[in-house]
Amino acid sequence: MLLAVDSSTKWIGLALYDGASVLGEMVWKTNNHHTVELAPAIESLLKRCDLSVKELKVLAVALGPGSFTSLRIGLAVVKGMALSLRIPVIGVPTLDVLVASQPPSELPMAAALQAGRSRYAVMWYKSVNDIWKSQGEAKVFRLAELVEEITQPTLVCGEFTEEDQEILRGKQKNNIVLVSPVQSLRRPAYLAQLAWKRWKKKDVDDVVTLSPIYLHVAGSIPA
Repeated sequence: MLLAVDSSTKWIGLALYDGASVLGEMVWKTNNHHTVELAPAIESLLKRCDLSVKELKVLAVALGPGSFTSLRIGLAVVKGMALSLRIPVIGVPTLDVLVASQPPSELPMAAALQAGRSRYAVMWYKSVNDIWKSQGEAKVFRLAELVEEITQPTLVCGEFTEEDQEILRGKQKNNIVLVSPVQSLRRPAYLAQLAWKRWKKKDVDDVVTLSPIYLHVAGSIPA
């Protein structure tokens, strides 16, 4: 049994996966209460699925980019569980989780997560053999900068505010194809699936050295 934990932003996600089915999944928006909500939510999900923590064989965690504090809390919980249970951990970039749920397309994709101060962490992807592959490294953009960066028809998905969605919709004729908010929700089941494939290949991470992905910009990026 695999437990997936995504605390990258204000949206937290948990999933239990056994390789054949998703036994349970939770996604909710927290008001920066990761510390007090995450551990009880894991306990609750296990109880609802009639599972014991001792039945977990591997843990998956979203590595970011995202909120500095949110990522740190999620990784600390996962590392603590891994060390106490003596089971492996697999870290997956958060934007890879976001695009995993998107259907293949001939268009490139820009995936975005809120990074504070009206900034977005953005990674570019291309569909290769029906699998989204990242192109280059993630960067931080303000919305106007992202719009200027898109010079060809491009799918755009991510955690955009309602105001920013309206701005992007207004630019749809200008190469931007905005993915719906429903498709832009990060589902932890996809994190679980990506990690499960790695686990089966015995591709796991060092629980001690595993660290979040932070993007550096001029000035701090708040939670």
